[in-house]
Amino acid sequence: MALSDAACRAAKPGTKLRKLSDSGGLQLWVQPNGSRLWRLAYRFNGKQKLLSFGKYPFVSLAGARQGRDQAKKQLAAGTDPLPARNQQELAQPGDSFKIVAVEYVEKLKREQRAPATLAKKEWLLGFAYDSLGDKPVSEIKPIDVLRVLQQVELRGCYETARRLRATIGAVCRYAIATARAEADPTSALRDALTVPVVVPRAAITNAAKFGALLRAIDGFDGQPTTRAALQLMALQFPRPGELRAAEWQEFDLDGSMWTIPANRMKMRLAYRTFLSRQAVAILKALHELTGDQALVFPGLVAGKPISENTLNGALRRLGYGPDQMIAHGFRASASTLLNESGRWSVDAIERQLAHRDRNAVRRTYARGEYWDERIKMLSWWADYLDRLKTNGSVVQLNRAR
Repeated sequence: MALSDAACRAAKPGTKLRKLSDSGGLQLWVQPNGSRLWRLAYRFNGKQKLLSFGKYPFVSLAGARQGRDQAKKQLAAGTDPLPARNQQELAQPGDSFKIVAVEYVEKLKREQRAPATLAKKEWLLGFAYDSLGDKPVSEIKPIDVLRVLQQVELRGCYETARRLRATIGAVCRYAIATARAEADPTSALRDALTVPVVVPRAAITNAAKFGALLRAIDGFDGQPTTRAALQLMALQFPRPGELRAAEWQEFDLDGSMWTIPANRMKMRLAYRTFLSRQAVAILKALHELTGDQALVFPGLVAGKPISENTLNGALRRLGYGPDQMIAHGFRASASTLLNESGRWSVDAIERQLAHRDRNAVRRTYARGEYWDERIKMLSWWADYLDRLKTNGSVVQLNRAR
């Protein structure tokens, strides 16, 4: 049944694209964001094509029908109506790469992605806006994307170029889902970029050397909050951002528990960890310094925590270069030494690291937290670190479980 102007005005967006059909193949596409676009699907020389007549109500039902009729006449005469139109007229504001990219980021916000993830996405997309921002997303070709990526590669930022390709691809696939593009141009670039050399994060995995690091941290003469942060990194080995942005409300010191909300976790799942008596003692002493604030580790800017550079800078002051130890390296140190001890199951260690099982089937069924084992493991780990740093002795680790 043909559309009426009243039906066009009353068309409401849903969670998915809605296509309202008029006669002769003309359709009004109602996007999830509320945008309403006139579209005409047709075939020319055996190829499926899509013609745009603009946005409703800027282009009325009558105007769209006139465009449809004109296109039909051109097709009857053997002419493709698409190249005959001014391409700039086809580039509706809602079809540009930048507009689609902004919508995509907003979707990620609704999914409650971590602020750091959102900031990284927006930072990456900034590299593309100068060249692709105003271009209709449906017209972006692989060579257009490659030129953007090559500019990043020229600076030696191969990993950034790789992540930018993935982010542009995600935006294009969102455009496909919302009927503003038909193909992802980045899929053709899979082998076109320089493969970055993977360099493992610097970490000390030798027990004796790790003990020396712990003694150096205890003797750190800088800010006490920075020293406490490094001590807790060794004891709890969270991701640096999870510790730096910690708030006092997350801690139950009487119950020896730290609960990190989902919006601050990489895997978007709330996470709890046991606090050893050594960790509780550090936090209680720290509470005397920062307990009147929301953040456990407040930075120089009000409302902001200390940065990861603060922790890495402290390690440099202690004499550890970036090729020897970084803040994130405490995780590798703990993982290596705990696994080598032979005392703890791999599952408990991985769960303590808040890692996600790479096996999708196993991840579905293995949902346990291994809580009792993790309590024993963290208590043992804290005592072991005490032995390392007080007398430098190394407990034999290669014991059978």
